[in-house]
Order: sequence, then structure tokens, then C-alpha cells
Amino acid sequence: MADNSSTNGTHEAALNIDGDLNHCATKNENSGINVTVPFLQKLLAEVVGTYFLIFAGCASVVVNGGYDHVVTLPGISIVWGLAVMVLVYSVGHISGAHFNPAVTLAFASTGRFPLKQVPAYIIAQVLGSTLASGTLRLLFTGSHDVFAGTLPSGTYLQSFVIEFIITFYLMFIISGVATDNRAIGELAGLAVGATVLLNVMFAGPISGASMNPARSLGPAIVSHRYRGIWIYMLSPILGAVAGAWVYNLVRYTDKPLREITKSASFIKAAGRSAGK
Repeated sequence: MADNSSTNGTHEAALNIDGDLNHCATKNENSGINVTVPFLQKLLAEVVGTYFLIFAGCASVVVNGGYDHVVTLPGISIVWGLAVMVLVYSVGHISGAHFNPAVTLAFASTGRFPLKQVPAYIIAQVLGSTLASGTLRLLFTGSHDVFAGTLPSGTYLQSFVIEFIITFYLMFIISGVATDNRAIGELAGLAVGATVLLNVMFAGPISGASMNPARSLGPAIVSHRYRGIWIYMLSPILGAVAGAWVYNLVRYTDKPLREITKSASFIKAAGRSAGK
């Protein structure tokens, strides 16, 4: 869920989708999109990453609902947060670890991701979510077949506002730790995972704490349950775009550039000191 557009740590190459191996590219003259081996690798990373994120997170929901609430709400929150964290560290340097159409669209709206590559990323994310939801449906049957999707527990307006706020919060954090070279980029996965954990903890009982259209759409497709699905398609996208733009408004500083770059990463600074 992080963007690799900054030069900090491992968050360096997400926007270089058409980077190396361009000699392997085939160009669609109508769309103008270069399909390269690195780009296909990024799409595969998004499919696999989204699959494991949704599988782990939704599995905690299914197990909790089908086995006497053994996981509990704090447990579900921890599973989602840890899943995001480890996947950001695993494939963040490959695809940017978006796993979320709202994040992809937010980055594209601020010019941090190529707009022409947004559809492919979204398809990969929805595919990964649907495959994970289908796997869970096959594994848990009968009395243990619990709907792993998101449904409003109160009014539609309440869930819409909650989803907007928590996705705004998530995208604001992502923008801070993954796109600003003054932040400690090496801790991006921890910060984003902790944000997801916090959001699920208090918003889960109200809206399901989706923050991700693909997370809600995959289970809905598999189970054919679309009640309130428009909330989870629209509100996270609006919240993510707003969060990215608001961070852009507050990111400017009057500090000298050399001071900003020097303080970008305490881990790099420590490494340089150790090498002397």
C-alpha cells in the first residue's frame, strides 16, 4: 500500500513501471501502454499480495464468526495490520504494494502513478481479492461458511462517513511515510500496518473497516451479496484522494534541502556512521 516514488530506503522504483528491459516491450498502438516484463512482474506482485492480504484478513473474520468468536475484534485487527505490514516489506519494492484501488487512484490523482496503468493495477487487485475470497469459500463450508465481506451495521450514511474518514487517515499516513523523503521510509510498513490495525479496531463493528474497494468487492462477488456495496466502492476512493491531496498541501517546508535530505533516514545515517 506504499508508493515507491520517493528516494528513501526501498521506496525508490514504484513509478518506474516501464524501466529496465524495455527491449522486451510490446506496444499497443491504440492505448500507448508498454507491456514490459517488469510491469507484468508488478501486476503479479499486486495479485499475489492482494490475495494473501485478503486471505489472511478475511480468514480471521471467517474463523471468528464460525468458531465461537475465538479470534475477537482485537485479534482481527492485529491480523489485518500484520498482513499489511509484512506484505509492504515483501513486495513494496516491486509493485509499490498498493493492494487497493483507492490507493492506486489517489497516487494517480497526485501524479505519483501513471494514469494509463491504473486499470491494470485495479484488475490485478480485484482478481487477487476474488481468488482469496473463493479460496475461503471452498475451505469453510456449512456452519463455518461466514460472509467475509463488509456490511453497514448502522445507517448507510454512518458507514459512508466512517469509511471516508478512516481511508483519509490511511492515505494521509501512506503519503507521509512512503512519498516524502524526510520520513523514515524503512518504517513505512510498520506505520501503515499500525494504521490499518487502529482503523479496524474502532471502525470494524460499524462499517467493517474496508478502506479498500477490492477488499469488499471480492467477497461480494463470491457470495453474491451486494448490499451497500456502493459505499465501499465510492467512499474509500474519495477518502484516499482527499488524504493524498491534503498531505500534499502540508508537506512543503522552508527548511534547506540539504537539511531535509540529511534527516531523511536514521537507519541510513546509522549505517554511514558504522562504516566510518
